[in-house]
Amino acid sequence: MIEKKDDYLDNHYIHRSNWLRAAVLGANDGILSTASLAIGIAAATDIREPIVLATVAGLVAGALSMAAGEYVSVSSQTDVEASDIEREIQELEEMPEIELQRLAEIYEKRGLKKETALTVAIELTEHDVLGAHIRDELGINEISKAKPIQAAFASGAAFSAGGVLPLLVTLFLPLKNMEYSLYCFTIFFLILLGALAAKTGGSSVSRAIIRITFWGTIAMGLTAVVGYLFGVAI
Repeated sequence: MIEKKDDYLDNHYIHRSNWLRAAVLGANDGILSTASLAIGIAAATDIREPIVLATVAGLVAGALSMAAGEYVSVSSQTDVEASDIEREIQELEEMPEIELQRLAEIYEKRGLKKETALTVAIELTEHDVLGAHIRDELGINEISKAKPIQAAFASGAAFSAGGVLPLLVTLFLPLKNMEYSLYCFTIFFLILLGALAAKTGGSSVSRAIIRITFWGTIAMGLTAVVGYLFGVAI
């Protein structure tokens, strides 16, 4: 019975934050950017081939760009974390007493009495001095620790999965009023994604749906206007 209780307590939504953020961002971007591109082309032409070609190109380029961008971004965060840890190691070697006092002050600010805070700092220092400072002074832990490969793969795969949905619309739905079909299906896809992400992350489903629908409509509306203007120009 105790094990079940511990498992329940450990099952917090924050443990999903790293991969969930990258996956939701990737899928949302995949659906929205690919659909917006398709809508812009569909508004400018009545031929299926350029619509499909532009959608495929946007899907491939977007997935690679998303993965590369996420990898570079998270790798930069990893470099900063590594640099801070190296500096902390040096400070622990050069001024251990000051670092101990600094750790005690952190616990005191969190609500412990001065004597208790110092006792906790001493005991944690004896157990794992570097781990204590990395966690409590630098704020780095296993949950928030940057993982570039994981984030890149999640973003790229999610973008591809999201981008395939509007691509299927361009392949199989009638050309007539294609842009309206794309808009309706894309909003439907975005609503599903918003609800799934909110449910997985433990947040408000209605708020997520409203947010994702509002910004999706603006993005697709603007690209449709560009497409119509381009179609009129030629």
